[in-house]
Amino acid sequence: MTFRILAAATAVSTLALAAHAQDRTEIDFWHAMGGDLGERTDEFATSFNGLQDQCQVNAVYQGNYTETLTTAVAAFRAGEQPHIVQVFEVGTATMMAAEGAVYPVYEVFADAGLEFDPSRYVPGVISYYTDTDGRMLSLPFNSSTPVLWINQDAFAEAGLEIPTTWAEVEEAARAFKEAGVEAPLSFGWQSWVMLENFGAWHDVPFATQANGFAGTDAELVFNTEPFVNHIARLGDMSEEGLFVYGGRRGDSAAMFHSGDTPMYFNSSAYFGNFTQNADFEFTQVMMPLDTSLADAAQNSIIGGATLWTLRGHSPEEYTCVAEFLNYLSETEVQADWAQATGYVPITTAAADLMEERGFYAENPGTNVAVEQLSLNAPTENSNGIRLGNFVQIRDIINEELEAVWAGNKSAQEALDAAVTRGNDLLRRFEAAN
Repeated sequence: MTFRILAAATAVSTLALAAHAQDRTEIDFWHAMGGDLGERTDEFATSFNGLQDQCQVNAVYQGNYTETLTTAVAAFRAGEQPHIVQVFEVGTATMMAAEGAVYPVYEVFADAGLEFDPSRYVPGVISYYTDTDGRMLSLPFNSSTPVLWINQDAFAEAGLEIPTTWAEVEEAARAFKEAGVEAPLSFGWQSWVMLENFGAWHDVPFATQANGFAGTDAELVFNTEPFVNHIARLGDMSEEGLFVYGGRRGDSAAMFHSGDTPMYFNSSAYFGNFTQNADFEFTQVMMPLDTSLADAAQNSIIGGATLWTLRGHSPEEYTCVAEFLNYLSETEVQADWAQATGYVPITTAAADLMEERGFYAENPGTNVAVEQLSLNAPTENSNGIRLGNFVQIRDIINEELEAVWAGNKSAQEALDAAVTRGNDLLRRFEAAN
């Protein structure tokens, strides 16, 4: 069922919906999707509400990922928690440690009498959100992975080949700079892209204890030579004007879709943004390889968020939660969402449907995210990052990397400081859990 069909199926008057609302079981869904993504997220609730008359989902935007998580925690402490909250992947350890607050999704389905088959979900996506027994704790909603976005028109005009190694990225950036391009390279979500995924891509540990999956006593180790050399390279590129920092999160996205920056690292989920805003041909390609570290890439790790169910409500309400989560997993719903946004389809059936529709063939590069995530069976270094207080640790990493880009610290100094400060937060988390 496409978004167009869903919209038609929910063409019910506001008065009619209001009349039926009092007979429905209401559930609250807090999310962190703004702009066009927020409109599409709200449409999920509207469409679901229009397809049946037992449940009413109220979708409410709560701000960015950090703000949504913080608000949900405060609401739970006050006994005013929503039924469903969207939490980004770095909040996974925090949610897992919230005993008594989280209602695992596999239990939500079972208690509602609905079949729940985890094998229908893409392995590279669900592995991040399962417990040690392989049971899914939350429902993947918007999953992505970093890619290298390429302005194809700019590359064609400059007569350059699309880079596949970091040495080639640097060479291409220098060629663009010599041709008068002010900002040849930039990126967003710098910890996720340039440290966490760089480590996974080259099978290098970001932290001990399998990047935190094996225990809360993990320690950060991203101040080792592979990471230091990588950040030092970027620092040198910044000084030379080959790389221009555009801010945290997705602040720098406009640098790419405006045409100012021909090479841009960020989430595959910017497909919808760039499709709407770029007036040039673009594509996404796999992240480049540092050939001094590996002969071939391992796999990338996911970003994005999942939907967590919070305890404290009635059985009838949780039945509606299960029905809504089941709806979000439907093949056509997932395929339409992935095609419109660039997020990875969370089920194999949705990915197959996108292939059958010819979406990947008509939009070259849109399959790169799935290919990167499934390139090889994940190792302890490439399964993801599951660390406590990681939201705050990312803030520390941002601060220290910004000192490198500003020329105020060396790569070694910055990463040493980030590891020391971050490990202090890990010990606080371990002590509290």
